[in-house]
Amino acid sequence: MDYFHLFILGLVQGLTEFLPISSSAHLILLPEIAGWQDQGLAYDIAAHTGSLLAVLVYFRKDLSRFTVAWLNSLQGGSVTQDAQLFWYILLATIPVAVAGLLSYDTVAATFRNPLIIASASIVFGLLLWLADVKGGCVRTEQGLQLKDAIIIGVAQILALVPGVSRSGITMTAGLMLGFDRYTSARFSFYLAVPTILLAGCHEFYIYFEEVTHIDLSAFLMIAVTSGISAWLAIGFFITLIERTGMLPYVIYRVLLGIFLIVFFYG
Repeated sequence: MDYFHLFILGLVQGLTEFLPISSSAHLILLPEIAGWQDQGLAYDIAAHTGSLLAVLVYFRKDLSRFTVAWLNSLQGGSVTQDAQLFWYILLATIPVAVAGLLSYDTVAATFRNPLIIASASIVFGLLLWLADVKGGCVRTEQGLQLKDAIIIGVAQILALVPGVSRSGITMTAGLMLGFDRYTSARFSFYLAVPTILLAGCHEFYIYFEEVTHIDLSAFLMIAVTSGISAWLAIGFFITLIERTGMLPYVIYRVLLGIFLIVFFYG
């Protein structure tokens, strides 16, 4: 692929990874719709690497504070709220890690169908809207409990299906549990760190089992583009979430689903 295509892929990945609109769906469908060659696993890894770095940089102070508190608790210190939150992030990641490991081949072979992606985009988009309207939006991060983290973590399993959206389904679960938009979004972004890291490690393992060469300049191109656009998307979303709510993203998801159905089956 040429550098223009790599730039577009990195841009799309970065902008969609943390917005509730499914980055995996966009990465799968963009080459098909544009008539490009599939980008391959190496460029998927690069795109996810950029997104991971973006969330680490954006939330570096929070994540550093959680980590220090957690390590302190392991050494006999008090289990503070920050230490608890670190545990919640880890525990909420276990369900999708296990499910992803057990179902990777099935997901890769079965759920990349455009009709499945379109249906998931519409159905789970409407579910996000319902959660935003009916959820209550009164609980904050201080009220997060173990059972909440587990429920959100189990919901994250659904994100293995392209079109569902990892950030979308975790925010939906948070809103349904009564958390406000800001808290639901931030916990979703925290969960992105171990989830993207584990997925990336698995992709690296698969890739380097068969291939030993990688185009470093192309890898850096897509990683940097993805990282910068993801960082901007996080800031945009966090800043505007209370004002805009989820409706703009729901409308986009529904329109995307309709477009895909018409494009592939019309």
